[in-house]
Amino acid sequence: MTSTHVSKEAEDSGPSGYAAARLRLLTEEARSGPPRRAALSELTDDWLSGLFEAAAPGLRGASLVAVGGYGRGELSPRSDLDLLLLHDGSDSAAVAALADRLWYPVWDLGLALDHSVRTPAEARKTAGEDLKVQLGLLDARHLAGDLGLTAGLRTAVLADWRNQAPRRLPELHELCTERAERQGELQYLLEPDLKEARGGLRDATALRAVAASWLADAPREGLDDARRRLLDVRDALHLTTGRATDRLALQEQDQVAAELGLLDADTLLRQVYEAARVISYASDVTWREVERVLRSRAVRPRLRAMLGGGKPVAERSPLAEGVVEQDGEVVLARAARPERDPVLPLRAAAAAAQAGLPLSLHAVRRLAATVRPLPTPWPAEAREQLVTLLGSGSPTIEVWEALEAEGLITQLLPDWERVRCRPQRNAVHIWTVDRHLIETAVRASEFARRVSRPDLLLVAALLHDIGKGWPGDHSVAGEIIAKDVAARIGFDRADVAVLATLVRHHLLLVETATRRDLEDPATVRSVAEAVGSQGTLELLHALTEADALATGPAAWSTWRGSLVADLVKRVAAVLAGDAPEEPEALAPTAEQERLAIEAVATGSPVLALRAQTEPPPTEEQPSGDPEPLGVELLIAVPDQAGVLPAVAGVLAMHRLTVRTAELRALDLPDGVEGSVLLLNWRVAAEYGSLPQAARLRADLVRALDGSLDIAGRLAERDAAYPRRRGVVAPPPRVTVAPAASRLATVIEVRAHDAPGLLHRIGRALEDAKVRVRSMHVSTLGANAVDAFYVTGPEGTPLPGEEAASLTRKLEETLRG
Repeated sequence: MTSTHVSKEAEDSGPSGYAAARLRLLTEEARSGPPRRAALSELTDDWLSGLFEAAAPGLRGASLVAVGGYGRGELSPRSDLDLLLLHDGSDSAAVAALADRLWYPVWDLGLALDHSVRTPAEARKTAGEDLKVQLGLLDARHLAGDLGLTAGLRTAVLADWRNQAPRRLPELHELCTERAERQGELQYLLEPDLKEARGGLRDATALRAVAASWLADAPREGLDDARRRLLDVRDALHLTTGRATDRLALQEQDQVAAELGLLDADTLLRQVYEAARVISYASDVTWREVERVLRSRAVRPRLRAMLGGGKPVAERSPLAEGVVEQDGEVVLARAARPERDPVLPLRAAAAAAQAGLPLSLHAVRRLAATVRPLPTPWPAEAREQLVTLLGSGSPTIEVWEALEAEGLITQLLPDWERVRCRPQRNAVHIWTVDRHLIETAVRASEFARRVSRPDLLLVAALLHDIGKGWPGDHSVAGEIIAKDVAARIGFDRADVAVLATLVRHHLLLVETATRRDLEDPATVRSVAEAVGSQGTLELLHALTEADALATGPAAWSTWRGSLVADLVKRVAAVLAGDAPEEPEALAPTAEQERLAIEAVATGSPVLALRAQTEPPPTEEQPSGDPEPLGVELLIAVPDQAGVLPAVAGVLAMHRLTVRTAELRALDLPDGVEGSVLLLNWRVAAEYGSLPQAARLRADLVRALDGSLDIAGRLAERDAAYPRRRGVVAPPPRVTVAPAASRLATVIEVRAHDAPGLLHRIGRALEDAKVRVRSMHVSTLGANAVDAFYVTGPEGTPLPGEEAASLTRKLEETLRG
């Protein structure tokens, strides 16, 4: 059915006909995107025009006007109808009656309506007071009634906007900035708001308003396509949810992708991010131009008076060969010849980042259009300029984005295309893969004084996750890519090997420090063998911290930093030739011995809580108040079954997070009979203050004698707080870490973090009749990664089949 036939049916049949025609249009698979939005607007135009003509056949001096998104003819399936009933003020009663006959049929159909009734003077006055109203009127479109009235308002509003632009555009820019701070950046969010987030549809509308002011214009290439893509996604979101929503929630992304004929949710997000990036970059360029024009207008009268009326010449300050600063931007020198100077893009970018200035749009486009590819391998200057760019700190980000917007980054580094705009479906990560890589380089630049080869550190930061665009383990794939890229940009064979090692093992230090027993010589030796040299260890330490800091707040803390530093110190000793000693039975401290004797004497658990803080700041650490590392919890309990699950369960009941845990049998002094287990755990309160030791001990006594139903209490608490609807967590995974220790079998558990998780694991290990020598817990966002060093009853590692059977039972328990 054509749009003309659909419109005719709506006109003939009234509201019910419009509703039926609208439904058919929205369910018509053959039509989507701009054609469907245009057809829906046309259908709605005809229906509203019919209502107007039927309600006021002889009324003069009134018109019905579409404004905002409807005025642009961009109706999504659940869009509001933005309408203005314009009148000349001659017959207010007739206009009020007309409004009722227009608005009520819209409401009766359940359509959202944003409406107003004003004279042209009232509309202009309101627009002058409310920027949002003025923006809506810039897209005013006549629907019915007095065409001259509508045309007059449009002409007046546009004239007002252009006359007031020097005052209103800074106000609009501030509005956009405040919204971006509230909503975040569309190109990085896992659940973005397509309209309100920076780079979304509101910013695209703001760019139209800037263009209408005639003061500046946005770069047009790709902008209309980006806007169309976001509108298409919003259409699909409305159709799949049946709601007027702009937030692309996780649980709806697969359906929206299917509606758009895309492969999966990741493909959808990548297209959304690419569109948002185009709009964000266009916004940056446009607002910079607005500021330049306004600044120029403010200065020009004074300069003309000083120069006798001549046109002022913009100053140009040299920054590097072929690169100058002009009017607050980095531009190419008049003598620059990009077609003869393949290093010029990197030289200009490095100069801009070092100066903290943006690259001009014209310069970047000229470079992208004319520059010759760099030879392979790169000349030394190109490599040095890349390192300078990466080492310039936060200004690197804006310069890099300018190069990327015009395709220069993928021209320099073809492997970048696979990580560009690639989402990371992990709550710990706050950036896309490509932005995370640049963010890591920015963080690494802060550590340049800590390492002897900052160039290798910065390039490793840029490449460490480059393998995420390929199937399989991204560290393994990344090592291969890093070798190729490093050789191509001109590093020698030894440096290529170091970069490949850094990329391959960029997660080694933090994973080992948080999940392995550092007292076990096998742990330290394995890291030393992987790293190979003191210089590489130094670089890997800095890269580890930069990577974690660039990931997000949940990925790094003083506590993690102290664990990594301890591991690095031990590995450095091995690389220096000092073999780690086999661990001996540790002599108990005086406090541990006192607790153990008291536990034997009373036949019940005894515990002590002691706060731990960070050591005094070093030269490399900023001074300030020491950061709490948690609380040391010492528990001595007569040896018996069920200690681990009981302690873990009591701590979970009191909302205490376990950071590290050790459990071992304690040798008692001569003359003291009995066997005591000592638990040395470090815990932190999820929120609020720590519970009193007496309360913990009382609950632990009850847990051990079976009178406290820990599982039931945790289940009740969980049921009292309904979970927010979201993605279904992936199933738990339990594995045996190969060759991780000679002294025990290392069981690694990866699962969705939840209250009582350690209690359930401890109960399963207890049921399996294994002893836990120590455990190392790590929580990243919603994911728990815990390592348990277990032995059989005789204190030796588990045979292979027993270990495999234990992992299967643990998985079954955690799935249940």
